[in-house]
Amino acid sequence: MAMSQKELKEAFVSNLNGTSLQEVALGSFLTPLCLINRGLILILYHQAKGSLPLPLPLISHLLLDFSVLILPLVLSCTVLSSILHQVIISLTIVSACVLCYIYRTNSHPTAGHPQNTVSSFLQSHVQVNQVPFVTIFRVFVNVKTAISILAVDFSVFPRRYAKTETYGTGVMDFGVGAYVFANALVCPEARRKHISGSKMNHITKQLLSVWPLVVLGMARLVSLKMSGYQEHVTEYGVHWNFFFTLAIVRVVASMILAVLPPSKSWVFALLIGGFYQYTLETSELKAFIIHNNDREKDFLHANKEGIFSVVGYVAIYLAGVQVGLYLMQPRSQVRQWLKVLSNLLLGSLVLYTGLYICQTLVEPVSRRMANLPFFIWSVAQSLFFMSCLGVADMVLLFSKRTSGCQLVPSSWSLCKKQSESLPDKKTGEMERRCLAQAVNRNQLLFFLLANLMTGLTNSVVDTLNCGSLISVCVLLLYMFMNSLVIYILHLCGITVKFW
Repeated sequence: MAMSQKELKEAFVSNLNGTSLQEVALGSFLTPLCLINRGLILILYHQAKGSLPLPLPLISHLLLDFSVLILPLVLSCTVLSSILHQVIISLTIVSACVLCYIYRTNSHPTAGHPQNTVSSFLQSHVQVNQVPFVTIFRVFVNVKTAISILAVDFSVFPRRYAKTETYGTGVMDFGVGAYVFANALVCPEARRKHISGSKMNHITKQLLSVWPLVVLGMARLVSLKMSGYQEHVTEYGVHWNFFFTLAIVRVVASMILAVLPPSKSWVFALLIGGFYQYTLETSELKAFIIHNNDREKDFLHANKEGIFSVVGYVAIYLAGVQVGLYLMQPRSQVRQWLKVLSNLLLGSLVLYTGLYICQTLVEPVSRRMANLPFFIWSVAQSLFFMSCLGVADMVLLFSKRTSGCQLVPSSWSLCKKQSESLPDKKTGEMERRCLAQAVNRNQLLFFLLANLMTGLTNSVVDTLNCGSLISVCVLLLYMFMNSLVIYILHLCGITVKFW
């Protein structure tokens, strides 16, 4: 019996097993390299012309950022996915060569003594322009999510990157955990915001603050049911979706942190993850979640994946709060930030060791259940990706110091002399033209826009039967339209608040 188009699309994203942990980790190098290359291009232009921003229409900075930051990400998960390691090696070589060229062509006072240059750089004091490399982590988790939610419907997107059915590690599985982790990094508790009034008032305020997510979840549910759009039921359930998960995780985590100290949130994260895994192993819960033929019984049976996986996502969120607290501590020296990066890498290594033990002795990673291995993997890979982005920011800072071009957007700038302490209009102008800053200004809107554009594209394009070239062109057009809308809002200084 012939399957309908909806059934074909559902089957296309079902029963998948993911890829290796190594391939997911390998992808973490691409975005940092793109950021370094964007910075080096701007430095080279500044050296050649002696000025920034580009003396061209405002669209020129959007085109540059799109070509250097978005285009490689789209190509790497489509036509270049089979040679990803070669792409990363090539970009690394190009970056290293350009960095050497910039270093050698600048008449630095200690240019003849590389050791002196490096040691003086380590002693340098920095001023933090934004939440240190957390902002860029949150932006690119959002960007990669936007690419993946449409790309997964095209055959050019490798099936191993898509969400797994029950067990496995797909790139999109990590994206879900990373999105929750990214939200936790900048939550009020991580930023040490003082809770005014009683704890009950704080919890009430948190309940009210998630109404946009609940409304978006309801809107998505209604639109899916009315349009007959394809649904992968074993992701979250019949009525559940990721917006509901985000809302409930935020409220539950806020309730926990209103009673227990945020500085010990990593302990609660491990306890929750461990207890949940113990329950999965010693009760019928695991069989209940995996069994797929009882959806019509009641709301719990219909949405069991979405409801029970909240426990695992709360653990990820609490771990994110702990990391956020650590990163928000005031630091002013390059050496101090390098120690932070080494600690993030060490934390990632320890967690990956724990993941290996868990997968060997307990069970594999399961996003569907959000089990203990999924919690450990999500945090470990997030720390690794964040540390890679931090290294990229450090390379950019070194390049800015070496070249004397302080206008390149990055998390840090070198502290200015007293005479230069006045706000630099050109620096502000560069920030205004930066696509990453545009996405950062309206992150929830960007995510919502990507979801709407994904639905629209699926309604007008036969994604299953598109050739590779057409698929990539559609994805690039989709990402350019998302970027253009968010960029125009940023240029106009518009922040869309839902509350």
